[in-house]
Amino acid sequence: MTNSPYGYTTGVNAPGAVPPLPVPFVRASLGGRTLAYVLDIAFIFGFSILLSLAITLIGLVTFGLGWSLFAIVPASGILYSAITVGGAKQSTLGMRMMGLRVVAPESGARVDVLTAAVHALLFYVAISTFLLWCVDILFGLMRADRRLGHDLLLGLAVVRA
Repeated sequence: MTNSPYGYTTGVNAPGAVPPLPVPFVRASLGGRTLAYVLDIAFIFGFSILLSLAITLIGLVTFGLGWSLFAIVPASGILYSAITVGGAKQSTLGMRMMGLRVVAPESGARVDVLTAAVHALLFYVAISTFLLWCVDILFGLMRADRRLGHDLLLGLAVVRA
């Protein structure tokens, strides 16, 4: 028997073996994730405004050359998620307010910035297409660990912090 950093005892005695996380640790409520998304929409809006102001100033200083950076503003939601989920706290500001974070479910390890960006991209593709969004939600409703389709594709889980 070994003690896990997550506060439960495992029966795995093999050296280097990583036990799967128990369902209560992995399980995050779909309602909490939805409210976190609604909060994040407000934060992304503010982030987009700040990004636009910074690009405007850069454009003025560079006599208009910097204004080509306005092409990245539509991707501000993905940038926001990559920076926050890929950061030290493993969650967006909305997720932090709801007590959630994103981890690799087998080990509880942090998510890198690129994986966080792809996770956000898959989420926004799913939510922008009604059929894909329904399939994504169905995965969450059918699974005991409440992982959505885009979580499963990347091997991630949203858990309680």
